[in-house]
Amino acid sequence: MQFRDMTADTPTLEAPRGTRSAFVTERVRDMITSGQLEPGSRINERVLVEQLNISRTPLREAFKILEREGLISIRPNVGATVVVFTMDDVEASIEVLIGLESIGAERAAERATEAEIAEISDLHDRMVAAFEAGELMTYFHINQDIHQKIIDAAHNPALSRVYAEECARIRRFRFAGNRDEARWTRAVHEHEQIRDALIRREGPLLRELLRAHHVAGWTAARRALEAEEAATGRAVAQ
Repeated sequence: MQFRDMTADTPTLEAPRGTRSAFVTERVRDMITSGQLEPGSRINERVLVEQLNISRTPLREAFKILEREGLISIRPNVGATVVVFTMDDVEASIEVLIGLESIGAERAAERATEAEIAEISDLHDRMVAAFEAGELMTYFHINQDIHQKIIDAAHNPALSRVYAEECARIRRFRFAGNRDEARWTRAVHEHEQIRDALIRREGPLLRELLRAHHVAGWTAARRALEAEEAATGRAVAQ
């Protein structure tokens, strides 16, 4: 299985007026997630404006959102810079996500509506289709949506909000693990088990499957990031 990194393309954005900033935000977020915009690097507004065929206004609106998510920092006379996380920072966030999913899993198994379970199952099928097509970024977007919707199915708004915020901060690190084709394949199988446990409303099993899924994903991601650092001589997380 060979994947196509969809972030390698920089298509012109033709979003309807009023929604362009959302498109730009997603695009820049993906560029950070994939490493196209490297940790610690200054984001060149002029280059992005030309690449994405946009004005500076939606780009600066996107920067404000990404700063709130903790993905970039904005400083006077410097501009926007991609935030650098330490491996310890990410490890701590993974622990938090595991804890949040441990809380959410059993509640989701109890409280999810049949419509919510059907939506998650449909997303799983779309995710598998993206995997089979080798579309890594599309797969990743759907994957993240599945995890969020499982948490949302617990019907605890505070839990959903904190989970979404923490996920946004470490997207790049969760994405990195899927660059390992063997890990990507195993992750799809793990998601099949996660979906089936939710359908059967087996809360304790769902909790343990999600925990193991996160641990395995972070192990692969950390290995990939350390290999990238060794190959380039540049710290990807310091």
